[in-house]
Amino acid sequence: MRAALLGAAVWAMGAWPATAACRLALVLALDVSSSVDAGEYELQRTGLAGALDAPEIRHAILKGGEGDVALAIYEWSGRYKQKLLLDWSLLRGHGDIDRAVAALARATRSESEFPTAMGYGLGYAASLLARAPVCTRRVIDVSGDGINNEGFGPHLAYRHFPLEDVTVNGLVVLGDAPELLDFYRNEVIRGKNAFVEVARGYDDYRRAMSRKLFREINDIMLGALPGQPGRSIDVADLVGPVAFDPAQRAGDLVDPVRAKDALALQRVGVAAE
Repeated sequence: MRAALLGAAVWAMGAWPATAACRLALVLALDVSSSVDAGEYELQRTGLAGALDAPEIRHAILKGGEGDVALAIYEWSGRYKQKLLLDWSLLRGHGDIDRAVAALARATRSESEFPTAMGYGLGYAASLLARAPVCTRRVIDVSGDGINNEGFGPHLAYRHFPLEDVTVNGLVVLGDAPELLDFYRNEVIRGKNAFVEVARGYDDYRRAMSRKLFREINDIMLGALPGQPGRSIDVADLVGPVAFDPAQRAGDLVDPVRAKDALALQRVGVAAE
């Protein structure tokens, strides 16, 4: 009971005063599950740093619209296996972007042996957004090279965590999972102008991330899903919906409720059991 009450208090608590000066709260989520080897991790980490440092992305952040961009970055893999690389930072000048790039440059990989628990990863993102600056738009940017294979999936995360007005975009790293692109398109992306960007392997990660950041920072919509004007991907590549959640144990079906409190408590130093 005490943990549940404390968790509820954490979710309701914000560290930033209300302000109209922030146009975008952006959370970047990097996949460090066991399918990502050491070399691929380096290409992902340095690719994101390079994308943030690119002149066109700096211009989009600083000159792309009225108000600031707030940024947070974390790694995710298994259940309760998330690590914050950059806490919320308002990117108001080149020095702020320099500090975000430096945080990525000095980061060391948090995990390498755990599966892909995307529902838990999205729940962690929700806990970050609960204490973000008040911004006009809220976006989660999820990168990955595999489908959910541990615990509850994205659809249960969206049902149980406070993500109703959040856009979730995806960056798919193509490789050995042929169903990956369909999984992201049908199960992961959600919200206004949501889209999937594709990297054809980790060597292509920096280019894909640069394109993705430019698009989501500027809120560019390339093509709407039929009947769903708030979701956007390349229409020519549309496929029918497919269910991708792995077989669930009975206990997994209630995990989102428990995970909501446990993930919220992580940031105040209370270990999840």
